[in-house]
Amino acid sequence: MKEYQVLLIDKNNKSDNKTIANSVWEKANCLTDFCSPWSDNLFSKIEFRALWDLDNLYFNFRIKKSDVYIDKTDDSFDSIGNSDRVELFFRSNELLSPYYCLEIDTEGRIMDFEAYPDWNFDFNWKWPKKDITVVTSTDGDVLIVEGRISIESLNMLQLIKNDTIETGVYRAKFSKADNDQYVPTWISWVNPNTEKPNFHIASSFGKFILMR
Repeated sequence: MKEYQVLLIDKNNKSDNKTIANSVWEKANCLTDFCSPWSDNLFSKIEFRALWDLDNLYFNFRIKKSDVYIDKTDDSFDSIGNSDRVELFFRSNELLSPYYCLEIDTEGRIMDFEAYPDWNFDFNWKWPKKDITVVTSTDGDVLIVEGRISIESLNMLQLIKNDTIETGVYRAKFSKADNDQYVPTWISWVNPNTEKPNFHIASSFGKFILMR
């Protein structure tokens, strides 16, 4: 499995909105080796970073702003599902029984749900609001989606084992097709080696190693 080292930072780096200062992200390992094995469509560079401070896991996606499409019909999961978004999946075991999904669009709307194999999703499940914060911003032509997830909630869901979190990191990028409909290009950190796009499979996960 691919591994990503999540570096430990001092708790004093936390800002008022419970994320961390921009300068601190420079200390994080930068993950850029994303792929789209099911499509020949080109996609712009994606940067992902994560850090932690014993209390929270922090994440930061940077994507090109001009590539972003948002469905603004409403704030429903259908609208989020039709929009450019970044995604983090966390699994408690290799059987995916269960795993937890966070799909976040570039306006900070969250589609969170508990999942089981064979596309069995419980959309009534919610990540506790006190345990997650998402913030979006821009930096020139780059759009930033960042946030924090409490270590307490990750432990409660039995997602941390031996300082390791088995995690999938993804992006859905929508582009206008010849019929004027927007269609997704599915992008993953780990190539799951499936014939058709599928993030909801054990082979799409890697490991986040919490460094001490």
